Amino acid sequence: MREFLEALGVDLKARGMEQTPARVAKMYAYLFSGMDRDTQDIWGETFPTGSQGLVAVRHIPFYSMCEHHLVPFFGTVDIAYLPHEGRVAGFSKFTQLVERLAHQPQLQERLTAQIAHAVARDLQAEGVLVRMEALQLCMTMRGDMAPGTRTVTSEALGACRKEHELYEQAWLALGGEK
Repeated sequence: MREFLEALGVDLKARGMEQTPARVAKMYAYLFSGMDRDTQDIWGETFPTGSQGLVAVRHIPFYSMCEHHLVPFFGTVDIAYLPHEGRVAGFSKFTQLVERLAHQPQLQERLTAQIAHAVARDLQAEGVLVRMEALQLCMTMRGDMAPGTRTVTSEALGACRKEHELYEQAWLALGGEK
């Protein structure tokens, strides 16, 4: 980080800049702390509900780093899933899942798919629908400079992909319109 900043012409001897390389390196270590980490240990115990209906966890905030420019993108994730045999995970586990997968250089499309696949695999969910809406700072800070533009991605798996009625029900659970 020191070499990078010096190559840009940043005076690291200037007041307040002495510790900047170490602070930035520590920050990026945190921002990329999800790299090469599995997700199965997140879930802990699942709980029988006796229900066969969809479960939706909405408006999960996240931020990640665009792998192309290493600038942030951030927004919210909505997850709907059809639990296997009515067994559900604790709601806070979904925020932990999103955080872990977001803490690595990412693409929004890949992150959306990774979340859906983790829920399907780790919870053996019968169906999953994930919707993500994000503001990409690379679109705001460079290039066309399109501030306020939001990107929406989705991934449907299992019964949420194959059964049209369940797919529509999942979208409604995530706040979509019929």
